[in-house]
Amino acid sequence: MLNRLILIFCLLVPVIAAGHAHFGIGVTGHDSTVMLPPLPLKPTGTAFIVISKRDLTLTVYDRNAAGDTVMVAQFPCCMGKNKGNKTRRGDQRTPESPAGKPFKITMIQDASTWKHNFHDGRGNIRAYGHWFLRLATPGFKSIGIHGSTNNEQTVPGRASEGCIRLLDKDIITLKEHFAYVGMPVIIQGEDQAPFKWESRTRTK
Repeated sequence: MLNRLILIFCLLVPVIAAGHAHFGIGVTGHDSTVMLPPLPLKPTGTAFIVISKRDLTLTVYDRNAAGDTVMVAQFPCCMGKNKGNKTRRGDQRTPESPAGKPFKITMIQDASTWKHNFHDGRGNIRAYGHWFLRLATPGFKSIGIHGSTNNEQTVPGRASEGCIRLLDKDIITLKEHFAYVGMPVIIQGEDQAPFKWESRTRTK
């Protein structure tokens, strides 16, 4: 009986660990796995987002009790099909925020019934997950962070028409635990390296 319990425990440990990493508690980097703090019960109102086109990641940062900036969540994401900064409607590029001027979330909308026709033969299908976090991107409308219903295989990747797609479960986590109206969102270009302060937060 004892041997059987030990065997079950050994089989469950890697499954539990994998589940934690999958939900953003552990982030695997090039050198090590960074263990993130538990998810807050509700948004703090001080967190902000950095989206990397180069790494295809959406990272949430917040401030700890000591006032230091720390990474609290990271999710894979899908960006616009075409690289470079958005210059016109329909160019299928994701806009990049100007230096020192992050975009902001202006609305948090229930998108669970929203549909879209990608003109790929599938017709008008659900495509946005449960939430659409609308961004103020000067010069362009309808840009936001949303789920990827019927397109989850594109995350991470380059396949959207300009929005930022997350896995459906991740857009729910982002909305419930971090997102708020007015939240700053920095979108970096493909050739932009992480901010110097970002490298310091990854191991804190």
